[in-house]
Amino acid sequence: MAKVKFKLNYAGVGELLHSKEMETALMAAASTAAQSAGAGYKAKQMGTRVIVVADSAEAEQDNYDNNTLLKKVR
Repeated sequence: MAKVKFKLNYAGVGELLHSKEMETALMAAASTAAQSAGAGYKAKQMGTRVIVVADSAEAEQDNYDNNTLLKKVR
């Protein structure tokens, strides 16, 4: 079997990670996780980052007691 060499194009990867398509895909995944976590959870976009947060006191307590967000992103 022939050896295959792979050289990563770092500039291209950076461009891909900061693209609108990636932001859209990440926001869709975060929104799905927030909806499946239940009421009080919300997806937020912060620049090129996307996070899911407990947006109410009840959701914060639920996340504290049950690790809800951790379970949703596994």
